[in-house]
Amino acid sequence: MKREYPESPLIGVGAVIVADGRALLIRRGQPPLLGEWSLPGGVLECGETLRDAAIREAREETGLVVEVGEMLGVYERVIRSEDARVRYHYVLIDFLCRAVGGELKAGSDAAEADWFSREELPALKLAYDANDVVRKGLDRWESARSEVKKDRSEVRLQR
Repeated sequence: MKREYPESPLIGVGAVIVADGRALLIRRGQPPLLGEWSLPGGVLECGETLRDAAIREAREETGLVVEVGEMLGVYERVIRSEDARVRYHYVLIDFLCRAVGGELKAGSDAAEADWFSREELPALKLAYDANDVVRKGLDRWESARSEVKKDRSEVRLQR
């Protein structure tokens, strides 16, 4: 499968790993977006489910074992060369994930891996689609946290 100047779009997955109000991002060690911060993720392998691909890519790039939750979005990334040919074309499917094991360390295509708060995101200059889906993941985390607090309050009131 040719990733650069492909004959057809490639399917990719992204893992939006959120914990304690921060999202885990990797600094890309390979093109496209070499040196830029992005989501852990990569290309779907033949016979692999989307969720299994997200689990595999998260493990390869971050060292973490994740549980895959809801799909946060489908995005398209087309990068053209100077002569306007399609250099990269990915259809990206991103999932909200939760770390359930492993130890954080950059691996495979990642040069670095680190946690970032919502306030730190603008300085990273993420690609528009990555920024959008990371914010969605943080919103979902905050919403789930609020629901847990609400449920705990209701339990206390019932006692």
